[in-house]
Amino acid sequence: MQKENGQNGRRAEDFDFCAITAPLTAWFNRVKRDLPWRENPTPYRVWVSEIMLQQTRVEAAKDYYLRFLNALPAVEDLAACDEETLMKLWEGLGYYSRARNLHKTAKIVCEEYGGAFPSEEKSLRALPGIGDYTVGAIRSIAFGLPSPAVDGNVLRVCSRLSADATEISDENFKARLKALLAPAYPETAKGCSDFTQALMELGALVCVPRSPACGECPLAAMCLAHKNGEEGNFPVMPEKKPKKEENIYAFVIMTSRGIAYRKREKGVLRGMNEFPSETVSLDDGADENATAARILETWGVSGAKILKKHRYAHIFTHVKWNVTAFTVTADEAPFPAASEAELREKAAFPTAFRRCLDYFDDFRGA
Repeated sequence: MQKENGQNGRRAEDFDFCAITAPLTAWFNRVKRDLPWRENPTPYRVWVSEIMLQQTRVEAAKDYYLRFLNALPAVEDLAACDEETLMKLWEGLGYYSRARNLHKTAKIVCEEYGGAFPSEEKSLRALPGIGDYTVGAIRSIAFGLPSPAVDGNVLRVCSRLSADATEISDENFKARLKALLAPAYPETAKGCSDFTQALMELGALVCVPRSPACGECPLAAMCLAHKNGEEGNFPVMPEKKPKKEENIYAFVIMTSRGIAYRKREKGVLRGMNEFPSETVSLDDGADENATAARILETWGVSGAKILKKHRYAHIFTHVKWNVTAFTVTADEAPFPAASEAELREKAAFPTAFRRCLDYFDDFRGA
């Protein structure tokens, strides 16, 4: 059963969030990390960084961000970019719908707003891929407005500060915290920007999910979870559901024209480049090579010879792929084809399929 308020009746509404502003922003300005998106935080730069950081660790995102901004330094460049180039820039970040929404939003900003991001909450929220948190981040960090951005880090910080045991997944809890944090924002644009980033920074560096560094926290003296030795009890997490598992056969097929590939038509990664693949049901005792041969025949691949197979797992947010990658030579395959160099250098493949190329040595000796 979901807890709606808190253990012992404690609620976030009983905590004075205005009291955290001064010590938190002072701490942030002493210890903040040197991150590329913090330099010249224009709406475009903040937006790109926040979309990248939605499912990517900060350290991993930095190089991608710099490469992306070097290639597409302004929203007009992104709007004019072709999809294949964009996907190549995004390759490895995963969750490719984010990149498609970036493209859609850039076009809208250029066509309807003359290349200038709107600052109004309603207008920002109407743009593809921009949700409640990203709206708050853009408005506060780029525009200097008192607009809370409540992500997992901020939820965790506020849950511990107030010892409110509402489940972190409760959307109403997020709305309550936004309302409670809004009055805590400073009056200056820089203050608003710093306060949003300070909350994020505290959650990322100090008030971490496990073993929080309370001795380094500028808010430890007022934190109710810390005061009661209950840091480990907050935030309250929903019960984890087991990931769905899918068995995927992927085929790196080499013909005289090169290596076969295609656009994925359904399921996870729909619309992305893939090495031809099929979701299979693995019955006990099933012959993998015979099953693979039937799939190749169904596709119209002629003269197929399976050289080798490799197994690996790829984890998505809600599903786990158990991949068997087959290295295959064939007389012909009814798919587009390209050289290994072209596939590595120019074509955008999600990591789940790019890993197939790690086993490509068989072709070189074939």
